[in-house]
Order: sequence, then structure tokens, then C-alpha cells
Amino acid sequence: MSNSRTVRVDLGPRSYDILIGENVLSRAGEHCAPIIDGGKAAIITDSNVAPLYLDAVQSSLEAEGIACHAITLPAGEATKSFTHLQSILDELLSAGFERSDTLIALGGGVIGDLTGFAASILKRGCTFIQIPTTLLAQVDSSVGGKTAINAPQGKNLIGAFYQPKLVLADISALSTLPARQIKAGYAEVVKYGLLGNVDFFEWLETYGKDVLALNREAVTEAVAVSCQMKADIVANDERERGQRALLNLGHSFGHAFEALAGYKPDLLHGEAVSAGMAMAFDYSVERNLCTAQDAARVKAHFTALGLTGWADLPNRVTDNQDRLLPAMMQDKKNERGEITLILARAIGTAFVSKGENADALNDFLLGYGPASHAKDS
Repeated sequence: MSNSRTVRVDLGPRSYDILIGENVLSRAGEHCAPIIDGGKAAIITDSNVAPLYLDAVQSSLEAEGIACHAITLPAGEATKSFTHLQSILDELLSAGFERSDTLIALGGGVIGDLTGFAASILKRGCTFIQIPTTLLAQVDSSVGGKTAINAPQGKNLIGAFYQPKLVLADISALSTLPARQIKAGYAEVVKYGLLGNVDFFEWLETYGKDVLALNREAVTEAVAVSCQMKADIVANDERERGQRALLNLGHSFGHAFEALAGYKPDLLHGEAVSAGMAMAFDYSVERNLCTAQDAARVKAHFTALGLTGWADLPNRVTDNQDRLLPAMMQDKKNERGEITLILARAIGTAFVSKGENADALNDFLLGYGPASHAKDS
């Protein structure tokens, strides 16, 4: 792999590598064979990714003598459901999969989350490998072992912490993504600068357009820095009892947007997170935690790169601001009925704020919009 990088996720005996570079997919068998170790492999993918990469990955595995079974699911957030989880498990059990066999997630965050959760419960846990094909999955959801499906009450409410044995991030695969998907993934990239690395945010202010243009050096650097930051946080707080919650900057708001939008294709996860991070900074200003200048700088960067803001959200969200707080009350970070938010004191300085005042938050949510102080700050 030219221009390749390796990031280690240090979790003792459960440590694993993230291999980042070009043309990784065509060498998947070589990288996966030591982990699969003579067992079978199931490649789980979706209807968008299968025509592009399934044959290459399957051929690479079979060239190493690995017997493969492929499952192709519908593309989209709605696939993260009990229905599709059950269909995966039924098919694997019927095919005689054992605990010593391996599930390979080939796709974006939906496929990664769903496959990882299936791996965590199939015969009480089998081996799991991530091959993320979207920018969002490469920099965020494929790393750290969060697996889940959605519930009617909210996003990712049913799942498990279950680490992969390997992550293969092929930046060449990003070239087939629509610009909208790349921008959605970029939201998760910029998140790392906002939550704890102001130097990275400043680098993105200069080179973010190159990342979106998929310049090889820029996108490799962005993926590697994001993965290294997440790896460091996960190594210190694997099960999100403290510092790891910082990775949810913007997500409390964003998940509420997704719930109100009904997990439909007109609002991608990264788009919801983009709008959510802007709102988190605006609420930090409202709470006198952060300067209006920092919030304005964040939103200026998002606007310059065409990322999603409040005004771009579906009407199902913006016309139902009274439903945002109830949706946020379902957030997994909440404790004993009290709201936990990730807020900011400055760009690069996020923190976990527990016991947020629900009435004050609701007033902010109800007043948010084009005419609000927060929106125009």
C-alpha cells in the first residue's frame, strides 16, 4: 500500500490495527487470513456497495483459501433494525456458522453497526472485521467497538460494545461516494478538531476542501488523525464511562433530528451531526460557556464547505421543535432521568455536562431558528 498508515487501538489482549491506505480492498484476504485462521467468513454488505466491491473482497479472501458466504442487505439507515438483524442470524445459523468463524462488515456505518451487533450475539460472540467504505465509517463508526440497531424510540438504543479484530480503511473506495456522503463523513472528521484538537481544526480550515476533494495526502491525514484520536480515547474509556462521551459532540441534538426525521434518506447521520454540532456550540454560547466568536467560526467553516445546518434539516424536524426535547430524553448518555450533553468552552475544548436543566434546554430548542440569537450569533 502506498502512502499507508497504521493506527493501533490499544486494548490489551483485544488490541487491533486500523490499516489506512489505497487499494486495501484488493488485499483484504492477505490481511484477514491470519485472523480468520482457517474458518469461514461471511461478508455482509448492502445493495450500494455490493456491485462495487463485493467481488473484489470475496475473490481476495478465496485466493487465501477462505470459504465465503455473502449477504447483501438494502442500503439505508432503516436496515439497522430487528428485522434485518434476525435475517442475518437466521441465514448464518442455517449456513452452519460457528463461534470460530468471522463476520466481515463491508460498507458504511449502518452495515458496520449491524454486523458488529450480529457478531456480538451469534453463539455468544464470533470474530468480527470492519472494512468501512465511507468516510464517516472510516473515521468514526468502524473504530471503537460500538455496535447497535435502532429502535422506534431512538437511534442505537439496542447494542453492545464489541471490538473488531481488524479495520481496513481503503481511501480509494471513497472515490465512488456521492459528494453528499463525503460531506456527511467530513462532519465526523471536523468533530475531532472541535472536541479536543484545535490544531487539527485549524488544519481543516486550510485543507478541508482538499479532504472533500479526496486529495490522497489530505484525506489520508484526516482519516489517520481522526482514527488516532478515537483510538486514544477508546483505549482510556472503552465503555464510555467518562472521556469517550466527548465523541458524541453534536450527537444528542443530531440523534433527535434523525428520530424526528424518521431515519429517512433525506437526512444522513453525518448531516444530522453537522447541524447538531453547530447547535451544541450555540447552546454553549447560550450557557455562557463559549464565546459567540467561536460558535460563529465553527459555523463559518461548515458553511464554507457546504455542510448541513439547521435550515437544511427536513421540515419534519424544524416544524416540530416541541418534539426535540422528548427525543433527546432517550439519549444513552442520560443518567437517572437527567440530561447529559457534550458542550464546549472553546474550539478544541469540549466537556461532558451532566444534569442539564431540561426547561432551559427546551426554551433554547423552541426558540432556535433563523430569527434566534443563537442562530445568527
